[in-house]
Amino acid sequence: MNFNKQALAPGLYFVATPIGAARDITLRALDVLASADVIAAEDTRSMRHLMEIHGVPLDGRRVLSYHDHSPQGARDALLVALKEGRSVAYASEAGMPLIADPGYDLSREAAAAGHRVTVAPGASAALAALTLGGLATDSFFFGGFLPNAAQARRNRLTELAAIPGTLVLYESPNRIAASLADACAVLGPERPAALCRELTKKFEEVRRDTLEGLCASVAERPPKGEIVLLIDRRRSEIVKEADLEEDIRQALAQMSVKDAADLVSKAHGLPRRKVYQIALAMAKEG
Repeated sequence: MNFNKQALAPGLYFVATPIGAARDITLRALDVLASADVIAAEDTRSMRHLMEIHGVPLDGRRVLSYHDHSPQGARDALLVALKEGRSVAYASEAGMPLIADPGYDLSREAAAAGHRVTVAPGASAALAALTLGGLATDSFFFGGFLPNAAQARRNRLTELAAIPGTLVLYESPNRIAASLADACAVLGPERPAALCRELTKKFEEVRRDTLEGLCASVAERPPKGEIVLLIDRRRSEIVKEADLEEDIRQALAQMSVKDAADLVSKAHGLPRRKVYQIALAMAKEG
């Protein structure tokens, strides 16, 4: 793989790494890894292996360890390097840093200190799953990992129940059965959903069904590997046209066409464009 070693401007560079297939790394990410004065990673072994695969030399540089459980001193060392005017590249084990992965505190403190913070973007399990899952992507909510404890997990699902977009959740194979069972109980067994696992890897699989159907599928064939669970938004019952127009009329009496369409579409779980067109026509008619 070709890469360009170049002088990087001082600053913190977040680097996306592949979620499976090693060739999914971007050329810019390789340029940054080849050129940065300091390299830090959530998993130092996987970072060194990735650089070896693509022929990026360390040239005497160490790969420093930094993750959510690192002592404050590990973050301070990276901030000192930035203060000295050096370029620092940081990567989580797979995917985009900060997306259910370490890096938030480092990003916040580096920016607060006035250092340049930028990103070499790339693979993301959440976006890959949305592309393959077969559910609406016009609006989605990334919920990360659900809590481990059953009651806390059900409470969290209750909070997410009315979100007007596809839910994107990360889950482990050890917890997926319990999470699906709780989702059935809280969100309803008929909600469409998709279980996406081992994305971009040899055994990539997408199971599309209702939550109830996925519960049965997981019981019959327990999945292995990293999992992204997609759950469709709540769909309201069929709304009578007269009721819809009345709600729009009341909203237009207090707000703009845009805001009225946003409010009514979310309230009824309807496509915003459809509601906006009706609201616009009603506004023109006075």
